[in-house]
Amino acid sequence: MAGTGGRRRPGRRLRRVDETSAGGLVVADDDGTGPRAALIGRTDRRGRLLWSLPKGHIEAGETPEDTAVREVAEETGILGEVLAPLGIIDFWFVADGRRVHKTVHHFLLRAVGGELSDEDVEVTEVAWVPLAELSGRLAYADERALVERAPGLLADTA
Repeated sequence: MAGTGGRRRPGRRLRRVDETSAGGLVVADDDGTGPRAALIGRTDRRGRLLWSLPKGHIEAGETPEDTAVREVAEETGILGEVLAPLGIIDFWFVADGRRVHKTVHHFLLRAVGGELSDEDVEVTEVAWVPLAELSGRLAYADERALVERAPGLLADTA
């Protein structure tokens, strides 16, 4: 019996959906050890802990900056203020019979209060990670590329 060669069967077109989210890299430098960022860990379907930047959907009436501040607080417990845009990540995935085009606006934030907490049900773990170690910890290449801009942006906003 011949296979389809990885192609979809004719007539099974997935509905396209556009989603927009925002999040951020929240940085603290108040303990004398150098700048560190709050990351979230989520467990994937295979049981692996994947570290990423906090992010989520933009709600009605919110700007991307508002969403970044809210999502960072909800997912890490840290209150932040936006310092600068960090960049935009754009990707596709399939979920629930839909082809999703997702755009995520990322911002650099300075921690101004709160305590690190993993009380969000979507988050398995949270951690402060030194900026120099972020590339080795983050699960996604697009996020690793974004955080490489952070030291320069921090110097510009100091």
